[in-house]
Amino acid sequence: MLIRFDDVSMAFGSRPLLDGASLQVEAGERVCLVGRNGEGKSSLLRLAAGSTQPDRGTVWIRPGARIAHVAQDIDETSGEKVSELVTGGLRDLARARDEYHALSARLAHDGGPHSRRMDELHRQLDAADGWHIEQRVANVLSRLQLDGEASFAQLSGGWRRRALLGRALVSAPDALLLDEPTNHLDIAAIEWLESFLLEFAGALLFVSHDRAFVNRLATRVVELDRGALSSWPGDYDAFAIKKAQQLQSEAQRNALFDRKLAQEEVWIRKGIEARRTRNEGRVRALHALRAERRARRERIGQVELAAQETAQSGRKVFELREATVAFGERTIIAGLSTRIMRGDRIGIVGPNGAGKSTLIRLLLGEIEPTRGSVERGTRLEVAYYDQQREQLRLDASVRDNVGDGKEYVTVDGEHRHVTGYLRDFLFRPEQLLTPAAALSGGERNRLLLARLFARPANLLVLDEPTNDLDLDTLELLEELVAGFPGTLLLVSHDRTFLDRVVTSLLVFEGDGRVRDFVGGYGDWARYRDAREASEARNARDAAPRNAPAPRDGRPLDARRKGRRSYKDQRELDALPARLEALETQKAGIEADVGDPQFYARPYDEVAAALARLDGLNREIENAYARWAELEQQAGTLARDALEPDGD
Repeated sequence: MLIRFDDVSMAFGSRPLLDGASLQVEAGERVCLVGRNGEGKSSLLRLAAGSTQPDRGTVWIRPGARIAHVAQDIDETSGEKVSELVTGGLRDLARARDEYHALSARLAHDGGPHSRRMDELHRQLDAADGWHIEQRVANVLSRLQLDGEASFAQLSGGWRRRALLGRALVSAPDALLLDEPTNHLDIAAIEWLESFLLEFAGALLFVSHDRAFVNRLATRVVELDRGALSSWPGDYDAFAIKKAQQLQSEAQRNALFDRKLAQEEVWIRKGIEARRTRNEGRVRALHALRAERRARRERIGQVELAAQETAQSGRKVFELREATVAFGERTIIAGLSTRIMRGDRIGIVGPNGAGKSTLIRLLLGEIEPTRGSVERGTRLEVAYYDQQREQLRLDASVRDNVGDGKEYVTVDGEHRHVTGYLRDFLFRPEQLLTPAAALSGGERNRLLLARLFARPANLLVLDEPTNDLDLDTLELLEELVAGFPGTLLLVSHDRTFLDRVVTSLLVFEGDGRVRDFVGGYGDWARYRDAREASEARNARDAAPRNAPAPRDGRPLDARRKGRRSYKDQRELDALPARLEALETQKAGIEADVGDPQFYARPYDEVAAALARLDGLNREIENAYARWAELEQQAGTLARDALEPDGD
């Protein structure tokens, strides 16, 4: 065992974050901590790191265990080089080594009484391999592909997180604590981080709202809910099924309890009968019921999301013809031609800095193309969520950001008081006069969503809407976006979110090239991997090799040159129809799973549907890989057919 919480309580003001919580983290585990925004997940990580203390109870860390913590917030003011930042993870060892060398020099100079302290330092440095700090830092920089001479302040958000991870890893920790490690990373960086952490030998305790990330890494999910911790073996999908069942059972128990309490309250109010029967035991039981009801901590309500519909836009929403955007010598978008029609659901993906937000600005008319043209449709009513939250007025109150100084907003034709509307987004009455600048990242996101959905729209533009949202709010947003009847443009690094709400992608592939791809992100990833595997095989085939000559001395049988076998040709011809059938089945099951009542069904039925969905994903992946293999085989045969036979 590495870390143990025993009856731990901790409060923020009058609000308990942990209430008698217990937790154990074993060596080699990968534990994901989930919970609502503001529940106290980051505080729990600080407790596990030993950087703060609980109000009550004990946090035990195995003696000698090394714990490394990478916080959610990034210090943007550091002027250090990356190598200096990473070396900071060995600061205590570096100090011990410097002190040892200083004492050694003084001992040689004045022969003072330093030998005992030097022995202590020598043992400390030996035990922690403190003699080779520079080599350890160099190894970590190499593993993480970091430039040690780069300035930390000039790195992008993704590379800053990688450098902070290097500072944590250089100490060879027994346990690694990560708070929202995927925030602001692009998909390529997230996939790299997944692969890296799968090879990490120590224990991992992490907070994340990225469901694909959690599903790939977690061996156990721990939920922080109303101050209590509960443990659920398996990945996030397994947790979601069991949690839905638990909440349903809890609601039924609470309903029965409340019914009994109401009956007893009616009885005690009769007064005369209660005194006449002198049923003191029943009176004491009623007092106990009242106390239990007062102690019950209600689950915070769910965000109520609803998008307002307006009149339909024109049939054609956008058409780009050879559109190019360049800033100086750098081309962001090169010759993009595409058409977006009413009702299309487009995901925009690519590395950070590739130009995704620039493409949104181009479509919305905030910038014009350097070359080419952009035609915008008619009757467009745009609801735009920008990742920088620039539409929020930070000096204005929560209420004024939504109501613009008015007491009422109109939602779906109904006049609603701003207070009641904001309650749907989990804002308490005492928060309404709070300036937006004082809100947390997750609360600002909820406020921007509240502002967004208070306005009618037929074009929904979401630029990284999932950052800082807790999983419950994220899933509700996903449900809303999936049911939005208008046109959708979505920039996101959340692979699960993309797969569940978009039907096609615009993919930034580098050097300004943007590929139009039909399908979700999972389809694109399978296609990309199959294409890369095919290109690698082609490269191997093109490499010079000494092939043995056939017995007749000819380099190739002329009768078979350039021809694919009948069986392979039939398989290739059948693949498009097979893939279409598989994708149709997958879409049907995903629509079923997206039903809000899906997880209320019997466990066996839910598990069978999810297992079938997983099996379909594997079948589709294998079919795409086989298609690429057969196409590559055709290319090889065609090249061979063009070569002279020779005699």
